[in-house]
Amino acid sequence: MENLKRLREIVLEKSFMYNEDSPFRLSSGLLSPFYFDCKKTTLDPEGSCLIGELLFEFVKQWPIMGAGGLTLGADPLGGALMYAAWKHKRKINQFIVRKQLKSHGAIKWVEGNIQRGDSVVILDDVITTGNSVIEAIDHAREDGLNVFGVLVLVDRQEFDGMNKIKKLVPNGSVTALINRTEIMDIYNEITKSTPKNLHHLECCRACNG
Repeated sequence: MENLKRLREIVLEKSFMYNEDSPFRLSSGLLSPFYFDCKKTTLDPEGSCLIGELLFEFVKQWPIMGAGGLTLGADPLGGALMYAAWKHKRKINQFIVRKQLKSHGAIKWVEGNIQRGDSVVILDDVITTGNSVIEAIDHAREDGLNVFGVLVLVDRQEFDGMNKIKKLVPNGSVTALINRTEIMDIYNEITKSTPKNLHHLECCRACNG
């Protein structure tokens, strides 16, 4: 699929860093030689368009009314999917799962045009330990939603995150558009063919913070 191939290229260009000698500290506190800053892809116009179309391909046959996840990582994915679905004449409402329970008005975890009993898909940009997705699943279920599946942009293939999630969604609709192995394969090919150019790219990323 050309869309998926192009999305992998964007993830590598904008969101991926690799350093065996100086591991990155992740939000979980764990160390890893791999780092994905997926918001640089999900908030990119081309990246967002591709993500929306690819997510819709997965869910177009699913009996879901909404898509979303824990703010902030899931938010751009939910918007991209909602827009792509609408273009294809399918209504899938985006929702946002709060990190803290709303304390006034209608006290709830989930915000959006979604109702108790609706089937939904949980989204996230990257899976490490799986804790953000698990939290979103728990809160969605607390608000009466039926979690039909889970879709993520990148599976880091570390710390058993995807397997933890699969245990909570028994129908098996848990997948990632891209995994770390696929990105590393492209990275290694570029390293072999154009090491100087790749080194320049990494230096530019470091300078741009």
